[in-house]
Amino acid sequence: MDSKNFLASDFLANQFQANRAHLGAVAYRMLGSRAEAEDAVQEAWLRVDRAGTDGVQNLSGWMTTILARICLDMLRARKTRREEPVSLVDAVAEAHADPFRERELADSVGTALLVVLQALEPAERIAFVLHDMFDLPFEQIAPIVGRSNDATRQLASRARKRVRGIPRDETVSAGRSVVEAFLAASRDGDFQGLLAVLDPQVVARCDAAAAALGAPRRIEGAMELAKMFQGRAQTARPILIDGRVGIAVAPMGRLLLALDVAIRDGRIAAMEVIGDPARLAGFTFTLLPEQGAGSPVP
Repeated sequence: MDSKNFLASDFLANQFQANRAHLGAVAYRMLGSRAEAEDAVQEAWLRVDRAGTDGVQNLSGWMTTILARICLDMLRARKTRREEPVSLVDAVAEAHADPFRERELADSVGTALLVVLQALEPAERIAFVLHDMFDLPFEQIAPIVGRSNDATRQLASRARKRVRGIPRDETVSAGRSVVEAFLAASRDGDFQGLLAVLDPQVVARCDAAAAALGAPRRIEGAMELAKMFQGRAQTARPILIDGRVGIAVAPMGRLLLALDVAIRDGRIAAMEVIGDPARLAGFTFTLLPEQGAGSPVP
């Protein structure tokens, strides 16, 4: 390699390294997995290095475009394989790789948001993440998803409606308060706090997939359910499930279980724990509205 090409290659490597954190953030929001995001960023570097920078005026935008196409291919491959939500074994294995970093990433994005993004179609997810989270114009996103500017705008709009959920109302607000109190007591190991938000006659049912993870198929009574949840719910977050307040259990932001709860007189009266991938795929997950804002989450 002559000195001119060497300097160009060295410059490109330095520029890519300077953009690595940004590219990693984009990939993580698109893919919801640190390991997959790192693979996508590495593949982006290989493509950037092969392509060179001739005619490129906006290096950061160009690198983001290359990365987005890689992520779109990965998301489409998931749909082709009809990939199931991550198993408990896979979630634990990924967490052990770097548990603090993985939790930090999930928390920085929002566990519930990652769950909602997983439910979007690949092109919708790409359009929403690039435009709403990283401010890329639709003119730049359209060639990535292979749509017109107007069609790309519609993709982002549909995704935005899924993400934002429904306007705040009294039913949602009341249900949210009960669910958040339940989760807080569960995480803190507060047995009395759990009893306070559970109907004495509460019944919880678990489908076969949830039972395969170690949950009983049926739990009756507040005492038994409180024992089951005491000290747990570390990866659970409140979420809207088909417009109702429920709970998503998502280790490292990867959906594992949905808890569909029924609330009566300010207490949880029934609960269905769902782990079956086909059923999870059939739900519409949306974010809870902002507390006290009276408007959807932006």
